[in-house]
This record gives sequence, C-alpha cells and structure tokens, in this order.
Amino acid sequence: MSFHIYSSVDYGALPEYREDGFLNDPLLYRPSVPLQHAVNVALNLGKPLLLTGEPGTGKTQLAWSIARRLNLGDPLVFNTRTTSAAGDLFYRYNAIGHFQSAQQKQGQLSDDEVERLFIRYQALGQAIRSNARKVVLIDEIDKAPRDLSNDILNVLEEMSFEVPEIGKTYRSSQELRPVLVLTSNSEKNLPDAFLRRCVYFHIPFPGEEELEAILTAKIKDPLYTPDVIRTAVVPHFMSLRKLLQRKKPGTAELLHWIAVLTKLRLDPMVIRNHTHLHPGDRDMLMMTYHVLAKNEQDLGLLRMQLGYPF
Repeated sequence: MSFHIYSSVDYGALPEYREDGFLNDPLLYRPSVPLQHAVNVALNLGKPLLLTGEPGTGKTQLAWSIARRLNLGDPLVFNTRTTSAAGDLFYRYNAIGHFQSAQQKQGQLSDDEVERLFIRYQALGQAIRSNARKVVLIDEIDKAPRDLSNDILNVLEEMSFEVPEIGKTYRSSQELRPVLVLTSNSEKNLPDAFLRRCVYFHIPFPGEEELEAILTAKIKDPLYTPDVIRTAVVPHFMSLRKLLQRKKPGTAELLHWIAVLTKLRLDPMVIRNHTHLHPGDRDMLMMTYHVLAKNEQDLGLLRMQLGYPF
C-alpha cells in the first residue's frame, strides 16, 4: 500500500517505499586498490584495520563486504558511545537484576545460571566466545573516552577477556581470531600505543571515475544507463557537492539520491538541463535534493541554483 498524506501539490504517482537491496549489497561494494591492499595487510598480520574518512565514504560498509567475501556471516557490530568503557565491548552484567534475584530466591545461583540470566555478551565478546571466525565492527571508536583505547591494548593482541562475576576467561584461538574493523571520524586523536597496534587507512572521497564505477555496478535501470551516469548524474552530483557549504553529501547520499531518481522515473534530461526547466520538472528535481542537503543553508543554495526566489 502507498500512503500519500499530502495532496495539495501533485508530484505525480509517488512510488511505494521498498528496500533497495543494491544500496547496501556487500558484494557490490567496490574498494579502491589501495584499500584492498590495506585489508589484505590487516588480515595477514591479524591486526585491526582502522579506517578514517568523511561520513558516507563506506567505512562501515567495508566490514560487511569483508564478512561476505570471507563467508563469515554478518558482522558483529558495536556502536561506540561517549560513555562506553572497555568492558562494554565484551559483555554487560545486569548487577541490579542479579541482586534482586538473590533477594527473592533461596539459595545461590551457579556461575552458569548467572551467565545465562545476567550476562549479555557484546560484539567482541560474542566473537571471542564463538566457535567460528567473525568480523567485528567497532563503529566510531573515537567517540569513546580515551581510556577505552588504552584499556583494550592487550586484548587486541591476545584476544581474550575475563568475566570476574562468574570467574571465567574466554580466549580466541589463532585460527578463529576475529577480524576487527574500527572506524573513526577523527573527532579526537587516538593514543599512539593504540595506533601502533592497528593497520591504518584513510578513505578519501572517490573521484568521478570511481563514482561512475560504483553506480554502474549497483544501478541496473534502463533509464539510468552507464552513459547517463557518466555524463549527467555524476557531474551534476559533483557540482552540487562543490556548491554545498555546511555538509557535503557523501557516497551514501549519492546512492540514495539515485535511488530516488530511479523510483520517480525522473527523465535524465531534467538533470542535464537543470538550469532551464519547466516548473513541474524543477519542483520534482528540488524534491530529490532533500536527500543531499542536510541543513537550511544548503537547501537555500540548491533552491537558488534552480532559480527559485530567495
């Protein structure tokens, strides 16, 4: 079912929402040759791969690509918070629940019962405990307090952790050592000792040829052919990226933008001739720009470019 709750402006028959598998298909992820080398070095040395780059350049998606290409299932993901501590990477202990249970029941619970009821293993803990090799994504590690990076230095090498509440230690074998992918938005510097234990790569924003290759691999639409992508979509996107000031759209926004274009069946000529459009086509193109601009100032710049009154 499609929902159209606003009908005062007619943009035509808007398509029903659906997931676009091509947007996030790990097998369609196209790492650059230097990034491929960095991944191979990290895998061969058994070291974490630390990725930086502006938002939307594919840092997170790389973990899914690695997992799929190595046939390791879905990555286990830890989303770092400003309050995250090193132990949170491995497990969380429900101390309050354990205490309440002890007050309500007779007798002491066994360590196995405590583990089953009150220990919840997190991404890195799950990987180390599992009997299979896993990819672990620690996303935006620079959000965490500096202590977290320092506190996991030995763990990065030994791949073991203790659960003192139940007196257990878990350790990964060399053969099943997790593949660690860490991302950072460079909001703050990470400790030198931590960086020494990582393979580092900065993902630059792709050039036009790389963007063309990414879109051509993902888009299989008769209206948006490789030639249209090369001569219209990518050049127009790059011109918008230069125009916008506050938040420049990344590769992720480009993919979502072209998803909107294909769903709306927007004639590529509208993109080619964006400075000389009929009002209806201009309104349609402006509607798609809401995927690219992320604040009022940049939306204003896009409106001005299309000739709307300021």
